[in-house]
Amino acid sequence: MGRATISDIADKAGVSPATVDRALNGRAGVSAPNRQRVMRAARELGYLPSEGMVQLPSHAARLEFLIPHSRNAFMRDVAESIQLCAQTQPLVKSCDILWLDGIGPDSFVAALNRVGLNTEGVGVITTDHPRTRNAIRQLCESGVRVVTLASDVPSTPRSSYVGIDNRVAGRTAGQIVGMLVGRPEGAVAVFCGSRAFQGHQEREAGFVTFMAEHHPGLEILPTIETGEDSSKLRTELAKMLRNVPDLLAVYCVGAGRKGIVEALENRQDRPRVVMHDLTKSSRSWLVEDRIDAVIDQNARAVGEQAVFHLLGAIASGPSILPLTHIEPRIILRENIPKGRLT
Repeated sequence: MGRATISDIADKAGVSPATVDRALNGRAGVSAPNRQRVMRAARELGYLPSEGMVQLPSHAARLEFLIPHSRNAFMRDVAESIQLCAQTQPLVKSCDILWLDGIGPDSFVAALNRVGLNTEGVGVITTDHPRTRNAIRQLCESGVRVVTLASDVPSTPRSSYVGIDNRVAGRTAGQIVGMLVGRPEGAVAVFCGSRAFQGHQEREAGFVTFMAEHHPGLEILPTIETGEDSSKLRTELAKMLRNVPDLLAVYCVGAGRKGIVEALENRQDRPRVVMHDLTKSSRSWLVEDRIDAVIDQNARAVGEQAVFHLLGAIASGPSILPLTHIEPRIILRENIPKGRLT
């Protein structure tokens, strides 16, 4: 039996083919009950993708990704994963990476002016700011599909968010720190790249909430924003080491992580260290016992799913590609994955 048609769905749902067409394409003029009938009939007839699958567009699409900080190892790994995945998909006509020179709205808005006129899908890693939200809304209103990666911008008409649940990741960091410290009292430092990133806010909130619930005797020092600058992080941590004698652990929410390793170099009794993102550097730090745990958001999966989500948002064809939920991975010295992008 061939694939179900619009007429098949109309017969099963008891509505007109025109109503089916409007319902499937999200257009106005369909009552809520009829929309439900159409969607149920379409699923039962196999017209819509099953759960966990994404539709493919009927033509090859042009994709672009706006990513900040080309010097950031995680960002580079995501970009590499995007390009490797796009090369394997026949329905990706082109896939370009536009590197942003900063994390603020000025860099983001300027980069949008470089997006090609024929681009149909744009993936972004950006901050949650009024100008950023407005720019995303305008892009969506022009007909371009948008997905956010790694850090969401929720109050926008973006098609989807691709990444881990950052609040869960922060709570996971809290649990790891609690187990590593193993003491009821002492101080814990928290370094954040930028609260302008929704993801960083959520990780920090998850961490602080978990620690208050489960380790109330530990003092969580005021979070220090570093702007992703490793030299600033190194300076701030060195100052803290001099002034906080009972510093038991350091949690790094974002980038600038090299500063932690440099500040703790040659210390015999260093604080426990938990950070995010498995990269070439954090791999070596784990192996060399310079840090204790990495909570990884899997750059390969983020890149692949970003391509799939954009194709799905553009789509009008049959279901083919799988969509997966990205879970944070706890990487310790004994379970480091073999490949850099595995």
